[in-house]
Amino acid sequence: MSRQCEAPGRYPATVPSYTAASAVADFQRNHALVTARIEAACERAGRDPAGVRLLPVSKTVDEARMRAAVAAGMTGFGENKVQEAKRKSAALADVPGLSWSLIGHLQTNKARDAVSFASEFQALDSLRLAEALDRRLDAAGRRLDVFVQVNTSDEESKYGLPPDQLTGFLDELPRFPCLRVRGLMTLAVFSPDPDAVRRCFVRLRRLRDQVRDGAPDGVGLDELSMGMSGDYEIAVEEGATVVRVGQAIFGSRPTPDALYWPRDGV
Repeated sequence: MSRQCEAPGRYPATVPSYTAASAVADFQRNHALVTARIEAACERAGRDPAGVRLLPVSKTVDEARMRAAVAAGMTGFGENKVQEAKRKSAALADVPGLSWSLIGHLQTNKARDAVSFASEFQALDSLRLAEALDRRLDAAGRRLDVFVQVNTSDEESKYGLPPDQLTGFLDELPRFPCLRVRGLMTLAVFSPDPDAVRRCFVRLRRLRDQVRDGAPDGVGLDELSMGMSGDYEIAVEEGATVVRVGQAIFGSRPTPDALYWPRDGV
């Protein structure tokens, strides 16, 4: 059974197979389906759907298909690899109003490339990287929205701060004035057990609630980026304000997810 045919509130044991979208109508349909599921999850949780941003994740998607997605009404995209994202941003530079979010691990030597085009970075997890980004942003006269990545599944294969290091990390971030801290991000465990997935999202929300009052001035923690194609409905139920959805919009990828995320599917 395809994901689109499942009833709202049911979650897959694995990331299902999705038919590749190529025409504008395909993207309009898929985007509408995901949006409807977000709205249903908000209703179950007693939330306003306006408080959830859907970020289409376009990794591995070629520029021609991305233009069809733009024609379907999408104005912002998430990418994992900075070189791929930079190439696409240049190829689509003629499209006004597009924004680019980097959502994958970033090496410090790629900071200059990242700040040249990205408006958002969702995987900040080291002070060394914060310093590199801040220095490049200052030289370019820019600022960058960032999310701090937290490893809520305790998997060694995943990037992100251990939860017990979050408070100390946040205390250091005012040293980097070109970084606008918006919130926290996590990747849930990739598991057939929805309760195990949910625990990761609950952990991030509770952690945010614990550290919010003591966060330094200028460090915003209103946003929670969590949830992907296989689990975004659970994430919305647990307070996600940003969901990063790729395959449910663009179709299944020809490359393994391990190339982008360790041991999980987006």
